[in-house]
Amino acid sequence: QVQLVESGGGLVQPGGSLRLSCTASGFSFSRYRMSWYRQAPGKERELVAAISRVAGYTNYADSVKGRFTISGDYDKNTVYLQMNNLKPEDTAVYYCDARDRSGTYNYWGQGTQVTVSS
Repeated sequence: QVQLVESGGGLVQPGGSLRLSCTASGFSFSRYRMSWYRQAPGKERELVAAISRVAGYTNYADSVKGRFTISGDYDKNTVYLQMNNLKPEDTAVYYCDARDRSGTYNYWGQGTQVTVSS
């Protein structure tokens, strides 16, 4: 059974930090591109960051470059999103996504709420 379980969201003040975690099970984690997406109220879901061990890359949305870092612990089947210098516009539900290279298989987590507010 495939599962993606996110954690680490919460309420933080502007300028603060959070680390999101996504632990995967039920598929070959290291072979998948792992991504974080977010969706704010009234907006479309957008890609925040992605990592691929197979292809050897990480990439980021322009809006988070220099503030967010995506990383993977392949022994723990977990991908992280370290978020620093958070801004109110980072407020959204953050989703973990797993996608194989062919695009045949695509899995989503349940989402975790991040709220940046004073």
